[in-house]
Amino acid sequence: MIDIGVNLTNKRFDKDLISVIDNAKQAGLSKLIVTGTSLKESEQALLLANAHPEFIVSTAGVHPHDASSFTTDTYKALKQLASQAQVKAIGECGLDFNRNFSTPTEQEHAFIQQLELAVECQLPVFMHERDANERFIELLTPYIKQLPNAVVHCFTGDQAALERCLALDLHIGITGWICDERRGSHLLELVKMIPDGRLMIETDSPYLLPRSMRPKPKSSRNEPKYLPYIAQTIADAREQELQAFLFATEKTTNTFFNLT
Repeated sequence: MIDIGVNLTNKRFDKDLISVIDNAKQAGLSKLIVTGTSLKESEQALLLANAHPEFIVSTAGVHPHDASSFTTDTYKALKQLASQAQVKAIGECGLDFNRNFSTPTEQEHAFIQQLELAVECQLPVFMHERDANERFIELLTPYIKQLPNAVVHCFTGDQAALERCLALDLHIGITGWICDERRGSHLLELVKMIPDGRLMIETDSPYLLPRSMRPKPKSSRNEPKYLPYIAQTIADAREQELQAFLFATEKTTNTFFNLT
């Protein structure tokens, strides 16, 4: 199992990071992909990947929440990070019109800049989209044939959004959102539509602790060690045997991020 989205640079992991990594290994994970969400976080993610080169790789990017900070210097710094062997994708980048912590205009500028960077560096893009699917697809479409690969991480949208993503040959990352009966139950049906070669799995730790876990963990912090539970939930929804499902997702992930 490979967790394609882990925010290990989050302060909630400061006190026991090594234990979190060890617990992930004991849970059967073979690799973690640590997400870069700002220039600072991307630098920290790379340091972590370099400290654990056999188990951790990273991405480098600026999340739409932080898009207001994106400058020409940011582009240059991300390009330098992208030249490092442990950096396997550009992102987390994209659009989030749900919270609008940065303005839509700032988000679109940062997203386009990072798509251009991914094309220049020939790295896949690790993308975020929330309440912005049509505009997201519109901005991405001119670049898609120039990109090695592209994934919408933590997909939470409806069937129309999924169909637009699949029509553009995007990969789809599914998190513990699918385990949330309040807002994610629609994904139990939608995951059946995703081809084996387009589906990847993730925790988005420390966020999105699977709500349906029993017994419920004492801490609300999500961890990579809970990825097996998410995987089982998705496999059951797709009516696939777990080992076959895990084999397919790991193969897809290794190819997407050029891990082998």
